[in-house]
Amino acid sequence: MSIKDVARVAGVSTATVSHVLNNTRFVSEETRRKVVNAIERCNYYPNAYARSLASGRSHTIALLVSDISNPFFPELAKSVEDVAFERGYDVILLNTKYDAKRTSHYVRRLIERQVGGVVLMTSELDVAVIDELAREHVSVVFLDLGTAGERMSNVVVDYAMGITEAVRHLVQLGHTCIAYVGGPNRLRSAAKRLEAFLKAFSEVLPNLEPFGIFEGNFQLDSGRNIARQIISGDRSLPTAVITANDMMALGVMQECRMAGVSIPDDISIIGFDDIAFASLAYPQLTSVCLPRQELGQRAMEALLMTIEEPEHQGVEVHIPTYLVKRSSVAPAKKSVSFDAKRVAHET
Repeated sequence: MSIKDVARVAGVSTATVSHVLNNTRFVSEETRRKVVNAIERCNYYPNAYARSLASGRSHTIALLVSDISNPFFPELAKSVEDVAFERGYDVILLNTKYDAKRTSHYVRRLIERQVGGVVLMTSELDVAVIDELAREHVSVVFLDLGTAGERMSNVVVDYAMGITEAVRHLVQLGHTCIAYVGGPNRLRSAAKRLEAFLKAFSEVLPNLEPFGIFEGNFQLDSGRNIARQIISGDRSLPTAVITANDMMALGVMQECRMAGVSIPDDISIIGFDDIAFASLAYPQLTSVCLPRQELGQRAMEALLMTIEEPEHQGVEVHIPTYLVKRSSVAPAKKSVSFDAKRVAHET
């Protein structure tokens, strides 16, 4: 069935059917009912691609994330999709794997397909792509990357709020020997988390230095590898570790258990993101929460505002972070010798 068949059954013009489908002009309620009934009788499905050609954009939103295997991103995607569904949009999910070239490729393909808008929840992006999106008048929301402007909004995460709370919580419990496991320093989000940790540490413990700063890659195995480095070193254990995401924290916890290092008796651990697995870990992982539901909802609201009201300037959205206290943190005890733990690990 075609739009002409719908118009014939409803007794109206094809233009009237189009106006009802796209809500582009006032149509009386009686006429609208006729068209809707005819659509149902004809079992007519509008050609979405043809509609996007006619309107210049589609009702499809693209969501780009850094690592779909990290539970943080599926939780974020659910929040984005919930808002999109309520507002009549579909969502395409793309995984960039922390690869700037891959991100640029996806964005250019999305521009060609005339997507309604793009949500870039990733830290890796060639600045030239931002200019390309602006030239093509594609609505976009960045994560700590761009500047709000025409059709462009930026989500700013307050990493310092939660990380400062984490450092203060440890110090209040007597911890002064604290290690930090960060993400790749080339990523803006990792660099900002490290900056927040160093600033908080210097403010709370101005006469001390961190036990060590270790660069990971946000993956579980990265946390395990770094924990192995710490355990096999020639110094006593730090009394606490803060990691830049929960996946690395879970990796640190795994390696500590294998080495016979007790959590939190020998070492306290704090993650970042507060993914669902944090509360399922043993012991339950204390973590800085970056609220996915709020992040996804507010990012989508900002995006849809510039899609549906193109004359409206983009906005800057601020997302707070906060510490969720669980059983992976306890008052500090005397640092444990590596030698004893190394023997347990080797046997």
